[in-house]
Amino acid sequence: MTAVASTASSAAPARLAPVIAALTLTGLAAVQISGCTATSAGSASAGPAAGAGSARPTVERPRELSLTGLDPCSLFTEAQLDELRVNSTPHSEPVGRQGATCSLDVDRSSPYHSYYVELVTDADLTEWTRGTRAEGVMVSERVDVESYPALLHYAKGSSASDCETLVGVARGQTLRVQFYPTDPGEFSQARMCELARHAATLAVKTLQGRR
Repeated sequence: MTAVASTASSAAPARLAPVIAALTLTGLAAVQISGCTATSAGSASAGPAAGAGSARPTVERPRELSLTGLDPCSLFTEAQLDELRVNSTPHSEPVGRQGATCSLDVDRSSPYHSYYVELVTDADLTEWTRGTRAEGVMVSERVDVESYPALLHYAKGSSASDCETLVGVARGQTLRVQFYPTDPGEFSQARMCELARHAATLAVKTLQGRR
């Protein structure tokens, strides 16, 4: 009986060894999984903070719409000019601009205003948010125009004077459409930006049909 008891007691550790090994491996796996989970959670919480400080556009361009070699006055069809109530022949506006510019005028009936359509071929959209063209006195609202990243850009303050829509149509190139009223008191800031964005939308539609 004593020999049997000795054999049983010596066999017990041998039988328990696989169980202990399995439990040890399970514990290590749990620690590893826990560590990965903590790392992932840390990355997730850090992601939005990094994105919040980024000046990247809210949407990506569907495709490149190059402005190189284009006449800005050619970006509107007769039907589109009628839609904008433009009642004179579009003409170039070479003075004081950063790219080829076309003036579309509504000057035969009140309220009088103009659209300045400018092709900026040496600046990406981000130049107006964090680059050399960014200005602290300006408001930049992120929008999209025909699925292209864009900004509504206007001066801070209660006295509205104009509004422009900037569209990132291609890498390093920006379509700029400014709505400029003869009498700013005729339009609210929201209305100016709405009209600038609408004109920019029409121009982008024309570009999409050509490129």
